[in-house]
Amino acid sequence: MSIGIAPPETCDAHVQTLIIGAGAAGLVAALSAVEAGDEVLVLERDRVPLGSTALSAGLIPAPGTRFQSAIGIEDDAERFADDIQRKAHDENDPAFVALLTRNVAAVIEWLADRHGLPFSVVSDFDYPGHSRRRMHGLPSRSGRDLIDALRGAAEKEGIDILTEARVETLLVEDGRIHGVAFRRPDGGRDLVGCDRLILACNGYGANRDLVTRHMPEIADALYFGHPGNMGEALIWGEALGAEIRHPGAFQGHGNVAHPHGILITWGTITQGGFQVNLEGRRFWNEAQGYSEAGRAVQSQPGGEAIAIFDERIAGIGRQFVDFRDAEAQGAVRSAQSIEDLAHAFGLPPGALADTLAEVEACKAGDRQDRFGRPLAGVAPLVPPYMGVRVRAALFHTQGGLAVDEQARVRRSDGGVFENLYATGGAACGVSGSGDAGYLSGNGLLAAVTLGRIAGAGIDGSA
Repeated sequence: MSIGIAPPETCDAHVQTLIIGAGAAGLVAALSAVEAGDEVLVLERDRVPLGSTALSAGLIPAPGTRFQSAIGIEDDAERFADDIQRKAHDENDPAFVALLTRNVAAVIEWLADRHGLPFSVVSDFDYPGHSRRRMHGLPSRSGRDLIDALRGAAEKEGIDILTEARVETLLVEDGRIHGVAFRRPDGGRDLVGCDRLILACNGYGANRDLVTRHMPEIADALYFGHPGNMGEALIWGEALGAEIRHPGAFQGHGNVAHPHGILITWGTITQGGFQVNLEGRRFWNEAQGYSEAGRAVQSQPGGEAIAIFDERIAGIGRQFVDFRDAEAQGAVRSAQSIEDLAHAFGLPPGALADTLAEVEACKAGDRQDRFGRPLAGVAPLVPPYMGVRVRAALFHTQGGLAVDEQARVRRSDGGVFENLYATGGAACGVSGSGDAGYLSGNGLLAAVTLGRIAGAGIDGSA
């Protein structure tokens, strides 16, 4: 498939708002545009809309919601913005961070009130870098359920979603988008015109050439994102002369069950677990976060690690459908002694026992962790001990097209494209320039907030 731009042609149909991509960003944009009175068409390359959202835990960070207030959590946009900037070492545009943190709470409550999504706050453990418990999700804590709920809402609103439609070409004249050309499964080519175009086609994690160019340090890791994330938005943006910001930013992960390919919640680590390599030794400060864990695990022998925790922590993990699936498939192993757990994973028993003793001494306050992880006061691990063999993974890219307060794409030479918008992974997020700046939920934060702003045609700074 050839991706590019071309002059306008006579189109087979015309809509006011055309959206490329039916993930969370695209569906929120579609719901918002229909509410604003627009005629909307969504073009989706897959047979069933899923996107990267379906591969996630479906958790959206939002400050100051009524869901937080109901369980006594005080939070606000400024505190959330500080957390984002601290994690990304102030590499983000402060105005853009404020745009997201000031608008996302209203998006959560709008989805709940107008479309019936039953959000609640993950209230039993903390996510690295967040100073408040602000992760909102559906009861299953499943991204698949989130996308299903959004798709159901779109169907109720009568939104047209054309699946198996692979957009190849943007039809452009004098910097204005007139429509797109797309391919159907039978190879037929169709054209649809539009008053405005919203790019909700995520990033370029599945494009190995782009990944190797922009983030070579993770190029050999398992790709755990959506196979359709081929970077069309970036390719079109470069051809149009759009501003590209932080192209090397990405979300990694170092806790994907191997060979099962199931995401294991990072709560297995934050609640007192740890990771060891195939020598039974810890190798980094796990408190840095699961995005950094990708590079850390990738650097170990075989690119593998074992996540070690206990039954108490497993009980927390079971609120996530992915963790329950991992247990059902035998990825999670249990033993009454740490030596037996070592044998289960082919680790040196003595080394793993020594590692556990060292961790527990740090938790008891008898010594400082040599990697700098703050372990004092953390609950000890007790039998039965549990573990999962994990690999490093690239989830999705975080850099992309720079947008303004209306989610319009910025030009590299100043100004904006008046009728071209970018949301979610198609737009640059707020994770700084690499992987260390990723704060849990940054992807869906940008997806739903920019989707709402773009779809509704509002100024998010107002």
